[in-house]
Amino acid sequence: MDALSAPLTVGFNHVATGTPDLDRIIAFYRDAFGATVKVEIPKGPEHPRMAIIDVGSGSAMNVAEVPEGSLVGDRARIGGRGPVDHYGLAAPSREALEVLLERIPAAGGEVGEITLLGGDTWSLFFRDPDGMELEVCAPAHVG
Repeated sequence: MDALSAPLTVGFNHVATGTPDLDRIIAFYRDAFGATVKVEIPKGPEHPRMAIIDVGSGSAMNVAEVPEGSLVGDRARIGGRGPVDHYGLAAPSREALEVLLERIPAAGGEVGEITLLGGDTWSLFFRDPDGMELEVCAPAHVG
């Protein structure tokens, strides 16, 4: 297989999103997921205050603090969220998802149930403190 027939990427580097309360989102991902802030960038004349939140394995969330009115759409409804419907964080196991069932609500989010998706992935949908519905997935070792 030559280099051009394989993907030239190795996954996602980051997902960029916005929130009206950056401190609340940082606390939520720290308390629920054990995420850490790699860099916090103060508000400047050309950009909003933002944080790069390390969610593990080289992936990050770049979260900008934006005015409440700039978050458009129905963040809880598929098809109403804009061109990027949601993102899914990766977890190593179903056991990690079971821990998140307790941590997410304790950190200020809402959590659904763990379900089997496509026979090979455990899926847990949740809502962050801004009401955005997101997902955490883990490999299912069935059979």
